[in-house]
Amino acid sequence: MAYHAFVAMPFGIKERFDANGAKEQIDFNKVYSDLIRPALESAGFTVFRADEERSAGNIRTDMFQELLLADLVVADLSIDNPNVWYELGVRHALRRRGVIQITCRSGPTPFDVYTDRSLRYHIKAGADNRLAPDPDFVEIDRKEIREFAAQTINSWYGRKVSPVYHLLRYLQEPDWKSLRVEEARQFWEDYDRYTTRIEVARKRQKPGDILVYAEEAPTRVFRVETFQVAGRALLSLGQFRFALAQYENALTIKPNDLESRRQKGLLLGRLKKHDEAKEWVETVLRDFPDDAESWALLGRVEKENWVDLWRKDGKSSEQMRKDAGDDEALLREAVNAYATGYRKDPSHFYSGINAITLLHLQAHLTGKQERLDVRKEMEGGVRWAVRGALEKDPKDYWARVTLAELEVLESDSPIVQSAYRSAVAVAEKDWFKLVSSRDQLHLLQDLGFRAEAVKTGLKTLERALSRITAPEKAWAPRQVFLFSGHMVDAPDRPQPRFPPGQEAVAAQAIAAKLAELGAGPDDIAICGGACGGDLLFAEACVARGLRVELRLAYDEPTFIKHSVAFAGDAWVERFYKVKAQPKTAVLIMADELGAVPKDVNHYSRTNLWQLYSALAWGPEKVRFVCLWNRKGGDGPGGTEHMHDTVQSYSGRVHVLDTTKLW
Repeated sequence: MAYHAFVAMPFGIKERFDANGAKEQIDFNKVYSDLIRPALESAGFTVFRADEERSAGNIRTDMFQELLLADLVVADLSIDNPNVWYELGVRHALRRRGVIQITCRSGPTPFDVYTDRSLRYHIKAGADNRLAPDPDFVEIDRKEIREFAAQTINSWYGRKVSPVYHLLRYLQEPDWKSLRVEEARQFWEDYDRYTTRIEVARKRQKPGDILVYAEEAPTRVFRVETFQVAGRALLSLGQFRFALAQYENALTIKPNDLESRRQKGLLLGRLKKHDEAKEWVETVLRDFPDDAESWALLGRVEKENWVDLWRKDGKSSEQMRKDAGDDEALLREAVNAYATGYRKDPSHFYSGINAITLLHLQAHLTGKQERLDVRKEMEGGVRWAVRGALEKDPKDYWARVTLAELEVLESDSPIVQSAYRSAVAVAEKDWFKLVSSRDQLHLLQDLGFRAEAVKTGLKTLERALSRITAPEKAWAPRQVFLFSGHMVDAPDRPQPRFPPGQEAVAAQAIAAKLAELGAGPDDIAICGGACGGDLLFAEACVARGLRVELRLAYDEPTFIKHSVAFAGDAWVERFYKVKAQPKTAVLIMADELGAVPKDVNHYSRTNLWQLYSALAWGPEKVRFVCLWNRKGGDGPGGTEHMHDTVQSYSGRVHVLDTTKLW
């Protein structure tokens, strides 16, 4: 995942006066090409200077957009260039961090920035008498710039570099989406295409694709948003652990992001880590004490903890009711959290209805009407909040069903039925909305609360659900077999790695490993389609009845030409034979993900695509098999990266070491 750097510096040949007052010329294009750019690229940055944008348009708009959104701005203050000073000032005004200063000045630094650290680089006159990076020091200077940039990017997120934010301690950075320079059309058109692809992947329930896009996001602010989208998609698929990892990725970039912090708390609860979830949400509330949504989240964590203690398969309603009453102290904690959220924001009817419902259950379980006056006040307040929401959107399902949930607590069955019918009328046949409302009634039913009213509500919802085609339960594999391995050696390969004569040995090793791991028809295999390891693995999986996905870096003719045909016609025939199998799917990366971005390697992208698509089924299901010599590859996109990443998630890695096989 590359960071993006913008370089603010003079262009071309510029004059300055030396210590003796004599004129001298600096070739800033050479400073950029020989020093700054290679230093930053070696640190993993993509680098941009405004004069590099060759398309029609105003160079100033590109400069502004870069200053506002780049992860890092490098300002060369070697001469008193007004444009550079202006650009540095813009960055300082809108971003509190992400700036480094460099200079080749021989004199003192200007007063305005003399307290800020500036890295000095060396210059020397060349054959044309123009100053340029000193060949004797250029490697040292590159190293220092590389380390300076890396330290700045990796520094504590709360560290302020901008003197503006130092002096105005309560000044807040503007939201990045509000910093849209409309004239920078190419930038925002690229962003719009990027977000469209993410939305398509979300609707197709392809979180693996979304995670590839996160790796390709042009700046860190885009990555935060992409990780959040991926997290939501994985949450909807029930992949709570992997979803949590995405929100933690977002928090690595933006540690105080409220949405990511909330979702982490929610997911910890879904993973049954109730104590950890509670502690996490309480830290969120210390930072955002007036956030009703976070208080409601704490209430949910407390409620789920309470429910998990008494709701067990095989228990009668009477036994669950007794056990729920015995743990009434935990119920009280949930009530307090929901009620606090509602007091913080009386329009937040979600927290209000949950507090009211749990207060009714508390009275039902204990026989005591505690805080009756508070409950009555909240009931009136929630009705008022719902009416206000319905004024804005008369077809708001959640507002209407909240009224129904109020009625089920106290009203007679005809009123309950009417209220639920009103909600169902605007549900737009949304299966998940109706099931969520049904689950709430099941909670009341399990505890024997107002049986007739609850039964009426359930009957209304079940009738609505019976008229909807239930979403098909997506097929999910028992195990996910991911493969990476060497191609058969090309005839001109200088050092043998997978000699053609070792094909049978490799095939036998792969087949034996699949047998050992119990691979079968309920599993899926993900790999490339290259001659050698990929096709041997695919053939072995076909033989064992697995679903097989061949994920190709290029369109099929190009891929076969470069990755199959060089080893002979027999391998081409084997490719087509695997492809023809009824349980085999061939996926072309460009068709699935769109064009490969500039500066992204095709094979690296394919590796990530295969890897994240496998992990999206659940890291615990992944079995990574690799035919590998345990060495680095011939270029980007190698087995080593995939091996290390899978191991970091699940550790279920199986290396078929070619140095031992032959």
